[in-house]
Amino acid sequence: MLQAINEAVSFIRKKIKDPPETAIILGSGLGGIVDQVREACVISYHSIPHFPVSTVQGHEGNLISGLLGETRVLIMQGRFHFYEGYSMQEVTFPIRVMKFLGIKTLIVSNAAGGMNPEFEIGDIMVINDHINTMPNPLIGPHEPACGERFPDMSETYCSGLISQFKDHAKELGIRIREGCYVGVTGPTLETPREYAYFRIIGGDAVGMSTVPEVIVAHQMGIRIFAVSVITDLGVPGKIQRLTHQEVILAAGLAAPKLTELIVKLING
Repeated sequence: MLQAINEAVSFIRKKIKDPPETAIILGSGLGGIVDQVREACVISYHSIPHFPVSTVQGHEGNLISGLLGETRVLIMQGRFHFYEGYSMQEVTFPIRVMKFLGIKTLIVSNAAGGMNPEFEIGDIMVINDHINTMPNPLIGPHEPACGERFPDMSETYCSGLISQFKDHAKELGIRIREGCYVGVTGPTLETPREYAYFRIIGGDAVGMSTVPEVIVAHQMGIRIFAVSVITDLGVPGKIQRLTHQEVILAAGLAAPKLTELIVKLING
């Protein structure tokens, strides 16, 4: 694995202008943030050694380096999912590459279904914890250069970044939620009883991404902030038939507010 990581890192370093310290993974329908990036260098996933290729609508498949505000960032415009047929090692490979590129802070966004009865479609939920129902990405041979074998997960999401995000939201008059994200394999959307079960065990929102990347980032000592856009409701009486296109549209409605908050967050 280390050889593959080093080959990808070497390729990317030859393309980008300056080493970024903050990385952003954009979820479904949230790719518009790249329009605010200055001095952008766009690298197709196809060209990066050992990188998977995104196959899902709403995930463009580019690695973008540039300035967001005054902060140099590395943006994944599209992520990889376990349900696409990739192994967990493939899903999380970009996280390991970003760490070796010098990334110290990771911001992750996703589209999610909300089980909390207080939530509404279009809400922004700060993730303060997660419940993992997917295969753990750390299963397999251990590579000491990638972090501890048994990483502690008692504070996975950075409380300092959560506090800053809340302050920015209050300043801008943007309502935000906070809660626990349940990571599932997909690609089926949840049944009514599954929504109820995830709520019973402590979940506020559910989705098919984020948790594998967060686990690997945490193992490697990267500071993490994660946020969900609530695109549908898994609340009794509010569950409706849903298509992926509708998820993208719902996420897009919240994108301008989330973009403004993320720009403020990474620029202090």
